[in-house]
Amino acid sequence: MDGPCSHRGSSEEMSGYLSAFKSFATEAIHVGQEPEQWKSMAVVPPISLSTTFKQFAPGQHAGFEYSRSGNPTRNCLEKAVAALDGAKYCLALASGLAATVTITHLLKAGDGIICMDDVYGGTNRYFQRVASKLGLSVTLVDCVQPEKLMKALKPETKLVWLETPTNPMLKIVDIKTCSEIVHGYNKDIVVVVDNTFMSAYFQRPLALGADICMYSATKYMNGHSDVIMGLVSMNNEDLYAQLKFLQNALGGVPSPFDCYLCNRGLKTLHLRMEQHFKNALAAAKLLEGDPRVERVIFPGLPSHPQHDLMKTQCTGCPGMITFYIKGELQHASTFLKSLKIFAIAESLGGYESLAEHPAIMTHASVPEEERITLGISDTLIRLSVGLEDEADIIEDLQQALSAAHPKKK
Repeated sequence: MDGPCSHRGSSEEMSGYLSAFKSFATEAIHVGQEPEQWKSMAVVPPISLSTTFKQFAPGQHAGFEYSRSGNPTRNCLEKAVAALDGAKYCLALASGLAATVTITHLLKAGDGIICMDDVYGGTNRYFQRVASKLGLSVTLVDCVQPEKLMKALKPETKLVWLETPTNPMLKIVDIKTCSEIVHGYNKDIVVVVDNTFMSAYFQRPLALGADICMYSATKYMNGHSDVIMGLVSMNNEDLYAQLKFLQNALGGVPSPFDCYLCNRGLKTLHLRMEQHFKNALAAAKLLEGDPRVERVIFPGLPSHPQHDLMKTQCTGCPGMITFYIKGELQHASTFLKSLKIFAIAESLGGYESLAEHPAIMTHASVPEEERITLGISDTLIRLSVGLEDEADIIEDLQQALSAAHPKKK
């Protein structure tokens, strides 16, 4: 993982990151896809829709009993993702939140959770409004400052939930330092990193000390806005056994068809992420230089406060940009309504460009006082820059800014 990234040619702004993970594209295309596992020798893994499987005798089967417990198509996906995460094991769940719920079921009443304060709104909502009612204490901490994480650790702490870059403020958390602090306090505390924004192509939390790497695979990992899914990867065999049990016992599993689609999406992940990075960098530079924009938050810009940290633990940047437009709510609304290529929609990480208003949309469930503290204001806009032609993306942003701030005659 060491050394500057050398797979992007001469682009200065896109250089200086960790080297690309060895054989990433090859593993994405081949691991778990071996034609020899099928009698038909199919190159593309079949979609196994059967809910149940014939047994040779009671308790004697060919590896599958019931599709909630295990499915051939799901197995292919899980093997592929494990390889891309540099992990021994992976489990696929029905959604990113299903993955969060399943992981949280490792705990019992009286246990404590420390969660990064700026996280996906659904994670915040689940921890504060659901998990807290099950006898679990939840503490929100700005883990960008490791000393605050250290002070928050208590004997009852059993789970630390990190997200980096964070949603929507794109803060960067030092995974290695935070993992060392937590495990130094108690080696049995489980450190989870929500890697949704980065994908396996740009960041490997397990290599940096985390115990679990999780995704809303709905986003970049699938990359086509047509699958709802969660993924969880780990190296610890005991942790895998516990989560495998919970995957079956709780039942939050994805359909074989969704597993097929996500497996297919992985095959172009390396190509998609590079283009997302390129397009987002161009868009971020445009916005940063526009007088109608108050501030741009993009980890790939030198102006980002954790830009150097980003380069030490990642191989590149995803297509996520957060920025403050000058003015008030009406300016943000006019900008969003004026976009033509960007669609106003929640979610992110698909091939198409999306734009949203966090305070009203994705983070509306976060209490207002918390939104204010985090900086999620009425003029904050989040972009998921897609794979369209760069010139068209730039033109769309420019005309929407002009609509929001028309020149006075």
